[in-house]
Amino acid sequence: MKITEVNTYFVRPRWGFVEILTDDGYTGWGEAVLEGHTATVLQCVQEMKEYLLGQQAGDIERIWTTLYRAGFYRGGGVLMSAIAGIDQALWDIKGKYFSAPVYELLGGAQRDKMRVYSWIGGDRPSDVGQAALEKKNAGFTAVKMNGTEELQYIDSYEKIDAVLNRVGAIRDACGKYFGIAVDFHGRVHKPMAKILAKKLEEFDLMFIEEPVLCENMEDFKEIAASCNIPIATGERLYTRWDFKRLFCAGGVDIIQPDLSHAGGITEVKKIGAMAEAYDVALAPHCPLGPIALASCLNVDAVCHNAVIQEQSMGIHYNVGKSVLDYVKNKEDFQFKEGFVELPKLPGLGVEVDKALVLEENKNPHSWKNPVWHHADGSIAEW
Repeated sequence: MKITEVNTYFVRPRWGFVEILTDDGYTGWGEAVLEGHTATVLQCVQEMKEYLLGQQAGDIERIWTTLYRAGFYRGGGVLMSAIAGIDQALWDIKGKYFSAPVYELLGGAQRDKMRVYSWIGGDRPSDVGQAALEKKNAGFTAVKMNGTEELQYIDSYEKIDAVLNRVGAIRDACGKYFGIAVDFHGRVHKPMAKILAKKLEEFDLMFIEEPVLCENMEDFKEIAASCNIPIATGERLYTRWDFKRLFCAGGVDIIQPDLSHAGGITEVKKIGAMAEAYDVALAPHCPLGPIALASCLNVDAVCHNAVIQEQSMGIHYNVGKSVLDYVKNKEDFQFKEGFVELPKLPGLGVEVDKALVLEENKNPHSWKNPVWHHADGSIAEW
């Protein structure tokens, strides 16, 4: 089962797919993307081809370790996202070879289905009460939204009140026990993050996300001391060594590694196990495509501390194409009463529409996130 070919594809709205083929006819798919840097990540995959061609596709740990350690420089978003896409594709091949879902090869499922939440609002959310109610009526038990627009280190309480009004609208519309997560998105700095977190306590949130950036992870403990809301973070951490520092810093209750940023299934399974030893929950980050979501669900299946899964169907970023457009087995990705069934097909459990992938790749996207500015003209965190 030697690797004979490695192909990369740009697919809208902002994703990159990796296809790996073997000499005995197996094909594996992965999703290698770092939003806004897809071209760089896919070029990194191409650069790694010389480490892959001729290798046994089933030797996943050997290949992963070679890609991570043999190049001297390691870590970071681009390299780990490239490794992630390759890793997912190799697991897809291995599962197909053994005619089993990937989670069966990881020891078997701990659960029958996985709770999911839905996104509402956009970068500048409005009308969120009605949007949340529509999701509740569709069967979801929880939603997440961006909490705020840009905030300076010290900013107006008017912006704080606007966040409270939006969250209050969701609570009023959906009831006391509906799950609400508020994503600070790293837009908030410590002085305002402490204020906002404290004032949000009254709404009994499921969690707040990225109250400050992980590069300031020493602040999480201080923010945790200022409020009684679980804190989630981790989408901008890429290795178990990054998460080691986070666990040592303390203050975080939920980690959110991204299966397409943090080294794939091989690495995130280990990160999840580390988190369990610190009594920290796992909720993988996934505002991405179908291969990333399938990878997440395979890891969720085997991690005891996996509590809820992000998914991007209906998210504001998905313009032009969405998750299920690239999936032939759409029936395996249906949400019912706030849950999704575990993957059923061998491998990752997603049958990719290659014809559509090839068509999309003819006109490569170049998605970039907005560039925001404060009133004084300085750059704001997006």
